[in-house]
Amino acid sequence: MHYAVLGSGAMGLRYGILLQQSGQQVDFIDTWKDQVETIAKQGGVYVSRDGQNRHFVSLKVCYPEDYQDTPDAFIIFTKQMGLQEMLDRSCHFFHKNQYAITCMNGMGHIEKINQYFDPDKVIAGTAMIGTVLNGAGDIDFIGKKGTGTINLVNQTEKDTKFTDQVMAEFAKAGLGPTLTHNFMGTLMTKVIYNSIVNTLCSMYQLKEGEFISSPNAKKLITRLIDEAFHVCDLANIKPLNNRDEEFEMIVHATRDVTPLHYPSMYQDISKNRPTEVDYINGYIYKLGKKYGYNAQAHDFLRDLVHLAEHAEKVAQ
Repeated sequence: MHYAVLGSGAMGLRYGILLQQSGQQVDFIDTWKDQVETIAKQGGVYVSRDGQNRHFVSLKVCYPEDYQDTPDAFIIFTKQMGLQEMLDRSCHFFHKNQYAITCMNGMGHIEKINQYFDPDKVIAGTAMIGTVLNGAGDIDFIGKKGTGTINLVNQTEKDTKFTDQVMAEFAKAGLGPTLTHNFMGTLMTKVIYNSIVNTLCSMYQLKEGEFISSPNAKKLITRLIDEAFHVCDLANIKPLNNRDEEFEMIVHATRDVTPLHYPSMYQDISKNRPTEVDYINGYIYKLGKKYGYNAQAHDFLRDLVHLAEHAEKVAQ
């Protein structure tokens, strides 16, 4: 299949490179000047795994305005704040038979994607895959080969031959895909994970393994899970996991899968970039308010992450 990656940062590059190495045709598109110009100058990117075996991978990236091909599907991996700009700058090469595939963090992206892609052409999901962008044209895959997993779900929750092909090609690329049939529950399961791990690790500059080793970690996880699941109950959303399973997933992921990983939110704070906390903890709070419930802990964490953003700016 022919894919084009919209948003060739850490995760976009990882998906695209793995698919390219498995035999798929992949194009890369980005709006970040340093990334586009560095990759063009190098002729590709440098890739490491857990900081080791740094090697060069050839690829080409361009700005949306310079792209003229017609892929079968777009893999969308921008930050939430930059999605609308990316879609607006790319819409000249969108066609009605193309698909959009996205595993972005947070919530708010589906409504924007639906401005250009009908629900029957949207495959969304979540990724339990850690990747660090060391700098323009230089990325680090976190975790042993084949340890990452993703969930994919059709927005219509109906299987298609196209989805089957995507699943097969993603599996061949080593992305570890699982197909679900619960659209909102699939997305919310990862939002809840990120609302805990990303925010707490980022505020205190902790690797995930350092966070879970704290004596207070499990108490914090439990409180935040309970509040988020109460919001889901009110909104009639059924996450893929129950509360106990969500707890165990967080412990396993942080302790056993990516203990050396700094979450993407920490990477944003450390590089003086705005975080996606309003689309994660802020989304849980906003959804709760819709049903008359005040998710206080998630609202408080959102404010603390914004304070951490401010502190980083002041320190520089």
